[in-house]
Amino acid sequence: MAGGFAGSDVVPAGVFARVNPVFICESLILWERSGLAVAVSHRDKFMKKAFKLRYLAGILALSGALAACAGAAQITTNSSGKSLNLQTQRATAAPDGTIRLTLDEALVRARQNSPQFQAALGEAQIAHEDSKQAKDTLLPSVAYNNQVLYTQSNGVGGVRYIANNAVHEYISQGNVHEALDVAGIYAVRRALAAAAVARARAEIASRGLVVTVVQNYFAALAGQRKADLAQKAADEGDQFLNLTKNLESGGEVAHSDVIKAELQAQERRRQLQEARLALLNARLDLTVLLFPDFSDRFELTDDLHASIPLPTLDEVKAQASRENPDVRGAIAVVQQAKENVGFERAGYLPTLSLDYFYGIDASRFATNSIFMGGQIPNLGSSASVTLNIPIWNWGATQSRVKQAQIRQAQSIRELSFAQRKLLAEIQSLYNEADTALNELSGLSRSAELAAESLRLTALRYKGGEATVLEVVDAQTTSAQAANSYEDGAVRYRVALANLQTLTGVMSTR
Repeated sequence: MAGGFAGSDVVPAGVFARVNPVFICESLILWERSGLAVAVSHRDKFMKKAFKLRYLAGILALSGALAACAGAAQITTNSSGKSLNLQTQRATAAPDGTIRLTLDEALVRARQNSPQFQAALGEAQIAHEDSKQAKDTLLPSVAYNNQVLYTQSNGVGGVRYIANNAVHEYISQGNVHEALDVAGIYAVRRALAAAAVARARAEIASRGLVVTVVQNYFAALAGQRKADLAQKAADEGDQFLNLTKNLESGGEVAHSDVIKAELQAQERRRQLQEARLALLNARLDLTVLLFPDFSDRFELTDDLHASIPLPTLDEVKAQASRENPDVRGAIAVVQQAKENVGFERAGYLPTLSLDYFYGIDASRFATNSIFMGGQIPNLGSSASVTLNIPIWNWGATQSRVKQAQIRQAQSIRELSFAQRKLLAEIQSLYNEADTALNELSGLSRSAELAAESLRLTALRYKGGEATVLEVVDAQTTSAQAANSYEDGAVRYRVALANLQTLTGVMSTR
């Protein structure tokens, strides 16, 4: 193939992954519009065939690129902030650039852009690295030491400083060092417990972020619904005002009905402005959470009134006992405090250091020295063992042990409090969700009845059987019932989100 893979009918693996579809499309358009395809000579015919082959290769490459994109691996995440695949979670965009966001996609974006959550995640990663460093201290270390020492001669073949060996001394040695002590083991265990604490705090931050996103997401959805309802109520107010004016002109109602209808219409228009303002603020709050470029070109696609079952109390208790990050973090803090007591007590014990050296320590920087006409090797090895036994430090170690024990006792009290708090929150948050769910059906029925009552009252007013006050009262009741239904739906969704802070399971479907 000219300009392609000569001598082979198989396209090498990885070629499609490097294809730029935009470049291919632009190249094909330029080729179509160019006159290179017109053969006027043998050379031009050859070029024409080459371009056709490249055209076919471009089509195959574009197909491969699209297939590769469609077949990307999917890695999902849950509310605990585990691994995310942004390609599978990326929101779809409308032709006008408007992004369509589900709640799951909003949660992914919030985790990416929340500084508080990212800070907690960073602290967990730092703590993990601390544990790795603590483990490394238990392993032998290797260093290569180089040093030159000069000492003034005493004039009789020796040196004035007896600590040094020669006027010129050259040291170039490799050193393998190992320190054995009980404190190092406790330091590793303490670092592992600290990493567990940091992970629990990151989990707490993740679940708290879920509550914030859910609240803002469905508040924006409810705000849109309320704005639509306010617009409908304003239109109904204008229609009723026109109706009263027509009836007044026919002598069927008094002018006071027109005044009352006009007051009601003005009130409905004010409520519409307030609803639009509330919607704007709700969308702005969500924009701050989700978009680093503060983009407001998005559309929320989840259904606020979708039927989402509430798990049983036994299921919530079982999940909370396994997955509650507050209790898990408190347990890790107790473990960390326990290891810290052991670390401080290790100060009473001796430490053992082992060193092995290999290299030169001589008056010449060479592997051999000259002595009496012969060569003496400078290159050699040595080893040392050091045992340090603590004897007396004026009670400093005892004081540090006492401090660690005080911290351990406090961590045990905090664990007990976290467990009691969990039991209380299970009852409180579950009852909140259960109450919100039970009230939701009643709120839905009330909204339907209020809308029907408004329709019937308006018909009775036209027939002269109802007063203007009854119509106004029906309009007010209908608007309040509809708004209460939207608020009830948001309350249930937020209650479910609060419940997931205990269980780690977010019900969105």
